[in-house]
Amino acid sequence: MSKGLPETRTDAAMSELVPEPRPKPAVPMKPVSINSNLLGYIGIDTIIEQMRKKTMKTGFDFNIMVVGQSGLGKSTLVNTLFKSQVSRKASSWNREEKIPKTVEIKAIGHVIEEGGVKMKLTVIDTPGFGDQINNENCWEPIEKYINEQYEKFLKEEVNIARKKRIPDTRVHCCLYFISPTGHSLRPLDLEFMKHLSKVVNIIPVIAKADTMTLEEKSEFKQRVRKELEVNGIEFYPQKEFDEDLEDKTENDKIRQESMPFAVVGSDKEYQVNGKRVLGRKTPWGIIEVENLNHCEFALLRDFVIRTHLQDLKEVTHNIHYETYRAKRLNDNGGLPP
Repeated sequence: MSKGLPETRTDAAMSELVPEPRPKPAVPMKPVSINSNLLGYIGIDTIIEQMRKKTMKTGFDFNIMVVGQSGLGKSTLVNTLFKSQVSRKASSWNREEKIPKTVEIKAIGHVIEEGGVKMKLTVIDTPGFGDQINNENCWEPIEKYINEQYEKFLKEEVNIARKKRIPDTRVHCCLYFISPTGHSLRPLDLEFMKHLSKVVNIIPVIAKADTMTLEEKSEFKQRVRKELEVNGIEFYPQKEFDEDLEDKTENDKIRQESMPFAVVGSDKEYQVNGKRVLGRKTPWGIIEVENLNHCEFALLRDFVIRTHLQDLKEVTHNIHYETYRAKRLNDNGGLPP
């Protein structure tokens, strides 16, 4: 009996300590709000300023790839986008340059500074894409290049003594130039985007949009969106990566109204109503590149640089690179060869 008594006491003590299980509420309970009225200034609000200063010192990397047939104005558009001579042709243009027999990859780096913010911009051009009689599998060198940059980053990351800041050569954004035919996407366009949308952020762009009337442009945009949807091609911003309702609302508008951006590029200035504007001169007037009534270049620039640049980098790191990394580590039993 004496042995049983402590057990009984323990059971009684346990029943007092452990309350009876209650059914969980259907809606998760809100955390109890703690009185946040501060008695004095702490300085939490300086965290943003600390982050800004640190980032300003290190600077930014942004790597943008342009893909499309010759003559669609890729180099001009990239120069217009960054208001600087950053394209391959602007940097090393050769009058006798011929169309390469296979797709070549040419990367050119620049440092752009604006308002004290430095950005290392790399423009990756793909001369020879879609220019041959037989364009079968011509996206393979591009896919190989993108994966090679992931591999470089992964090798640096798994080093025992790794660098504090790993050089980032990964492609953050791929501008895919669609020919302004007004009809439909070519099989090559669909095949490229189908293969590459899994490894990089693709932003479709209708080049030289001034060759179409407003009605033709609107119809072509709708047709392109429909074809991409039918073929299950996901372009950036991808629906499944919207983080909250605000992002979803903003990105839905872009996906349903703006994509693909119908653009005109020009790095020449003209005088219009007493103002200097970037534009293209035609026999019937000047097409103003930054005028939304003329083309959607301003929307593309705001989207790529002013609102989604950081998100393009995050999706590249958290989604595309992580997918590549997981596959490589699984294939090699934990470490790359």
